[in-house]
Amino acid sequence: MFYVSTRGHPDRKHFCEILLEGLAPDGGLYLPERYPHVDAATLARWRGLPYADLAFEILSLYIDDIPADDLRAICRKTYTTEIFGTKEIVPLKKLEDGVYLEGLSNGPTLAFKDMAMQLLGNLFEYELARRGEELNILGATSGDTGSAAEYAMRGKKGVRVFMTSPHGRMSPFQQAQMFSLQDENIHNIAIEGVFDDCQDIVKAVSNDLEFKRKYRIGTVNSINWARLVAQVVYYFAGYFQATSPHPEGTRQVSFSVPSGNFGNICAGHVARMMGLPIEKLVLATNENDVLDEFFRTGVYRVRAAADTHETSSPSMDISKASNFERFVFDLLGRDGARVKSLFGEQLGREGRFDLSGDAAFRQARERYGFISGKSTHADRIATIRDTHARFGTTIDTHTADGLKVAREHLTPGVPMIVLETALPIKFAASIVEALGHEPERPAKFEGIEQLPKRVTVLASGAQAVKGFIARHCG
Repeated sequence: MFYVSTRGHPDRKHFCEILLEGLAPDGGLYLPERYPHVDAATLARWRGLPYADLAFEILSLYIDDIPADDLRAICRKTYTTEIFGTKEIVPLKKLEDGVYLEGLSNGPTLAFKDMAMQLLGNLFEYELARRGEELNILGATSGDTGSAAEYAMRGKKGVRVFMTSPHGRMSPFQQAQMFSLQDENIHNIAIEGVFDDCQDIVKAVSNDLEFKRKYRIGTVNSINWARLVAQVVYYFAGYFQATSPHPEGTRQVSFSVPSGNFGNICAGHVARMMGLPIEKLVLATNENDVLDEFFRTGVYRVRAAADTHETSSPSMDISKASNFERFVFDLLGRDGARVKSLFGEQLGREGRFDLSGDAAFRQARERYGFISGKSTHADRIATIRDTHARFGTTIDTHTADGLKVAREHLTPGVPMIVLETALPIKFAASIVEALGHEPERPAKFEGIEQLPKRVTVLASGAQAVKGFIARHCG
């Protein structure tokens, strides 16, 4: 299996090369040159497999440069009851007829990012040991990626983490999870700006090929294909659980996905392209509705920092969706030159592009199953309150966005699976507003907000971050 750049760079690379590389040399994102097809017989064979073995089966379709026994061992080391709390790893809970929650937040940092990041940490350690090399990971987080990456990488041999985050824009619990870590290989950098500024810095540093090579810069954001392909697994796991009374391989399901950077739902797009019977991929945004606007109108219009709302679902406070380029690459028939023009030139010049008149745009729904909707703070609070009152279940603000929009797009007879994003304790203030009391807090996180913090505040800009990295890699 080879990987190609969304912007048409001629290189074709194997998995372990792009695992450590992140962005392609032309600034594009890597995708497999083809999506392997999974037929009904294969789905039937996979049904009932333990999650770790399902992960191996799916990942082995994309990874041919790690021996099968080693890859299986990595998957079994990653997806354990001890780490994720349940035998199912991603248990499905029925809320009402046709509506389910898929629990993705049982890992070490209580967010769905653990599902991929725990695997990524083990893959990095394996490949770096095999090569006898070190890697400096540069990332950007709006809340959950950072803590998931840091908990996955802390103590890993040959790995340093430099994680940028928007200064003052994460919840107190999210900040405490990251900034309380005292491990020498973990460096937190609070950027005076919004998440999109952090993401721009990561891309700018990654595009400085000389600096990237000198300091061995890699990424853990979902621009790294390994992150995204790991997330494909829980779409299959959710499908199997939702259709277990009807094990035939043709019954469809839909997924509703809270979406900011388009990575989580892009994994659903990959699963659907592989042949998983998905009717709809429901994209749910908060007030930062760049993606909802595109799927409604065909216009992709990024927002400036001043126009990016600070909301009660802060991990989705994003106005430049990195992974969206991967979908547009497929949408436009894998025309790398056109994708390069849209994302590399037109966005930089105009801050937008318009596909409303393009025949391909109509396929976003018809061929690829995408549909979208928007949720507000009032919607989130109402959904949290209603879900607790009717079902005795407390959900976080991002999951509430997904549930609210999911209900607008139900199809009779087709299960709708809402992907849980995080446990409610990460956004306690909104839970108190909705329910009048604090959500349950796992014992290991008692008093975390009062722990000493280790973080450096920097002005927004790639040069400042490059200087910080250079000083700490000497």
